[in-house]
Amino acid sequence: MKCIILAGGSGERLWPISRELYPKSLINFFGGNSLVQNAYQIASSVTSEKNILTISNIRQLNDTFQQLKKLNPNPTVIAEPMSKNTAPAVASAITYLQGAKDEMVLILPVDFSIDNVGGFVSTIEKAKKLAKKDYIVSFGIKPAYSEDGFGYIKTGKDLLTGKKVEKFIEKPEKSEVAKYIKKKDFYWNSGIYLGKISVFIEAYQKYASEEYNNFSKEMFDENNKIKYEYYENISNISIDYALMEKIDNLAFVEMETSWFDYGNWQTLYNNSEKDAKGNVITGNVVTDKIKNCFVHSSKELVAVSGIKNTIVVETEDALLVCDKSRASDINKLVKKLKKNNDETTLARKTMFRPWGYYTCMNGGDGWLTKIISVSPGHKLSLQSHNHRSEHWVVLEGTATVLLDDEVHTLNKRQSIDIPVKAKHSLQNHTSEPLKILEVQKGDYISEDDIIRYEDMYGRVK
Repeated sequence: MKCIILAGGSGERLWPISRELYPKSLINFFGGNSLVQNAYQIASSVTSEKNILTISNIRQLNDTFQQLKKLNPNPTVIAEPMSKNTAPAVASAITYLQGAKDEMVLILPVDFSIDNVGGFVSTIEKAKKLAKKDYIVSFGIKPAYSEDGFGYIKTGKDLLTGKKVEKFIEKPEKSEVAKYIKKKDFYWNSGIYLGKISVFIEAYQKYASEEYNNFSKEMFDENNKIKYEYYENISNISIDYALMEKIDNLAFVEMETSWFDYGNWQTLYNNSEKDAKGNVITGNVVTDKIKNCFVHSSKELVAVSGIKNTIVVETEDALLVCDKSRASDINKLVKKLKKNNDETTLARKTMFRPWGYYTCMNGGDGWLTKIISVSPGHKLSLQSHNHRSEHWVVLEGTATVLLDDEVHTLNKRQSIDIPVKAKHSLQNHTSEPLKILEVQKGDYISEDDIIRYEDMYGRVK
């Protein structure tokens, strides 16, 4: 059995923690693995690693690949040139796998977790019996509370090891949800699907042939990146709207494990451990007389008093405050910010890399300051910049600097200049962390002004 992990995302519903360049799939919310690593381990419980294919957005490709390398030295990752929702993503991944079209494929979103791997494996085994009969199988969970951000499934007659899907409702009205959760035949849709690759291909040919009739192996370049022209004119649409609401061979199996969706701040609140007043508090937070709130601090002190049913999320560069009932509408705020070209929608000030992390401190027209932290035994790629020079000052540790053909060793408070177009690398050969202050100056300051020549993390193009 093959498995497709959908690891894209625009970083909107869990803003400001999640951003366009570093969406929720890459984030570790409660310790342990990120969401894409969690999904990969779930996939590994039902199939071998060689059968797992992850599809990501080109802008998140490197981060996704580096995270998965911690679980598998050589994960298979393909990249979309732009985000166009789940219908194109699944179509692309199935095109990549179409040589194995007699096999089954399990489609996993990245934004969920489970607490019982054995129950999940048992659920998949039941679904396989239906998939063998040419059903596409959906997986559902009995609703625990009213949530209009989920899709719902209405089940019908019994089938072998599940039920026939009578109706598929993607993102219903709030007034309808209140009715659904009182009925025995309505379930949350997990967004997980199982079926033969050939059956998925037939569904696309029947319901979306005009969009995907030119998809073929030629759409992938030598690095498994999808060529732009194949995505330029296709619709931005979910697989639920494109296929699942239309097909007549859709079956249902109830999940034999709890299921937790990282859809928005309300769903995180609903599935988190709460104090005696119904609050979820994480980070540097002081409270007084608050009730049923979600309050998170990434760094700065957050003090709240006399509020209830409120979400408060602080990051280094943004603060979100909203009523819990409006959690599913946070993407509307983000869209407004994007119209204003607000940089807080793209990335956080602190970005993690295979070698450590960097934090953007301040910037202006033609300059930017960063704190760069390099983990023991790691190093940045040998690179150059066409548009900026850099000045490095060692704050902690000992830096080994490769600058053109010379090697420099710098200790605390020592500095060095990196001219425009000079080949350079920052390295930490010690057992202690290395921190430097970097000042960038130039006519163009951007992370894409990097030419890599050597890289221990496989990022040389």
